[in-house]
Amino acid sequence: MGGFATVADIEAFEATPLAERNLPESTYAAIRRTAEAYPDDIALIFFLQGTAYQQSVQFTYREWLGKLHQTANMLHDLGLRPGETVSYILPNLPQTYWTLYGGETAGIANPINPLLEPAGLAEIMNAAQTKILVTLAPFPRTDIWEKVASIADSVPSLQTILQVDIANYLHGVKRLAVGLMRLGKGKEKVRARVLDFDKTLARYPADRLISGRVIRPDDIASYFHTGGTTGAPKLAMHTHFNEVYDAWMGTVAVDVQRGERMYLGLPLFHNYGAIAVGLGAWIAGATLVMGTPQGFRGEGVIPNLWKIIDHYKVNSIGAVPTLFKALLNVPISDADLRSLQIAICGSAPLPVELARQFTAQTGVNILEGYGLTEGTSVSSVNPRRGEPRIGSIGLRYPYQEMRTAELDGERFVRFCAPNEIGTVIIRGPNVFPGYKDEFHNRGVFIDTGDGKGRWLNTGDLGYQDEDGFFWLTGRQKELIIRGGHNIDPRQIEEPMHRHPAVALAAAVGRPDPRVGELPVVYVELKPGATATPEELLAFAREHITEQAAVPKQIRIIEHMPLTAVGKIAKLPLTFEQVADVVNSELDSIQEIAHKSVEVLSDRRLGLLASVKVTAMPGVDKAALEQRIRQALGQYHFRVDLQMEG
Repeated sequence: MGGFATVADIEAFEATPLAERNLPESTYAAIRRTAEAYPDDIALIFFLQGTAYQQSVQFTYREWLGKLHQTANMLHDLGLRPGETVSYILPNLPQTYWTLYGGETAGIANPINPLLEPAGLAEIMNAAQTKILVTLAPFPRTDIWEKVASIADSVPSLQTILQVDIANYLHGVKRLAVGLMRLGKGKEKVRARVLDFDKTLARYPADRLISGRVIRPDDIASYFHTGGTTGAPKLAMHTHFNEVYDAWMGTVAVDVQRGERMYLGLPLFHNYGAIAVGLGAWIAGATLVMGTPQGFRGEGVIPNLWKIIDHYKVNSIGAVPTLFKALLNVPISDADLRSLQIAICGSAPLPVELARQFTAQTGVNILEGYGLTEGTSVSSVNPRRGEPRIGSIGLRYPYQEMRTAELDGERFVRFCAPNEIGTVIIRGPNVFPGYKDEFHNRGVFIDTGDGKGRWLNTGDLGYQDEDGFFWLTGRQKELIIRGGHNIDPRQIEEPMHRHPAVALAAAVGRPDPRVGELPVVYVELKPGATATPEELLAFAREHITEQAAVPKQIRIIEHMPLTAVGKIAKLPLTFEQVADVVNSELDSIQEIAHKSVEVLSDRRLGLLASVKVTAMPGVDKAALEQRIRQALGQYHFRVDLQMEG
């Protein structure tokens, strides 16, 4: 069995220079190489419904390369050139992958989260200067086309829209029913020409590229959206070699072999599913099993996942902690899981207790890894061989440096000693060249002065132990700072996850005029479990070892806010705490007749409370404004105060 169990294994692997590894020069060349070597192997299996997972379509590597050729040829013929952008707003479909890698072959691909609001979709496309958009045709229980149609004309660069029709995967009565359900829909008029993806695709050759393009390793392959504030989306640029290296190394690190079956349920607008799982599988000659357009969120997927793994003889599955938590509530029953060898977890910290419970139930170890979009996808992972170190993010990838450092703002001070907490920085072939908008590149890279190139400041805090394993302790911007004392949220969250009634816990800072911030914990209970805030607070006092980290209050909520890839979304919780503090201060001022408070994240000012106030009749507005500013000026957030009326 291959893979790496120790730093010594990694260093031995690195004895062969990366330049001698003969990696493909582009993502297209990577898929072509495997297709030419194993044309009749299965590249992808796709099923549309979790309740009918036995009904699937599959593509050999020969067919998969053919679809890639056709997509690239179609996009080229529609006017896409190197350096120009094709965006996609799609769920998980074979056409999504064709657009990603066909788009990278013809130009630059830009995945966009279909769950975003229309204004957000338009902002990303305008930032990317989208020329062609691939999106969903009208389909029951989806609103993607309606959102796209409402903002298409606000993207001046957009010339062509290609619609993917999910109904093409239906047959008989089901397809007829969908046709009847969408009668009269999809009639919205847009300036760009609108074409049917599959019908247009069929006109192009599958055996070659018609463009004659020669792709260089340092050509930009994609723009991945990583966040950013309103009006200023952050688009991370990936080169072809970034993606080829990271996908290749991901499968080498955990020893994925030709013919293995990897399950995909994560969204394809996120780098992990798109690159680490997808491209990684096809570089290794593995088979990707992709379930439903909604991925793990598809109807019937979670209740049937053990049966799905049994049916398709899946060998590995990549997911986020919320998925593994959900699976603990699904009986294995008579499903045969002997094929399942590893589970890989990323995108969010894995609670130690959750990992232990999953292994106890399934006999399968969860290998926690770490990565970020700016590092293409993955930078470290626990070894497949031996016992994983639960709570660690594993060993660094070969050919990529990974250290912890003491930083003074954006200035490098020194590297940290073993077990000393610092900022995680990385340098290597997976580190992106920067964001598309130069504005966002401020403070992203660190110069250590060694003359060997810049390092990426990940913004994550952690340490490296004596054996080379990395452990995260939090993020710089997530730290709760109480009276000058830094509190890592995980000091609070990990103990709370051990409470038998707690499903999810998230600690954030509540602004406080005296000590800066006080820790507050939001808790989602397990289905059917009961607990009061008082009971949970007593548990916290008993199990949180650092007194300063004991939460000031605990709030039980029905559903923890999550991002589209299953991470806990802490920003809405922080916004709620800031709004609560502002409202409390304003409620104590009797001269206020009416108020409204909105909290947002400003790209230059950071956390911003937008406050509108109307004074009671006869009140001196100037004096009231001064009093409000004094009250709110005690806190670390910025305030935009407007006196109305």
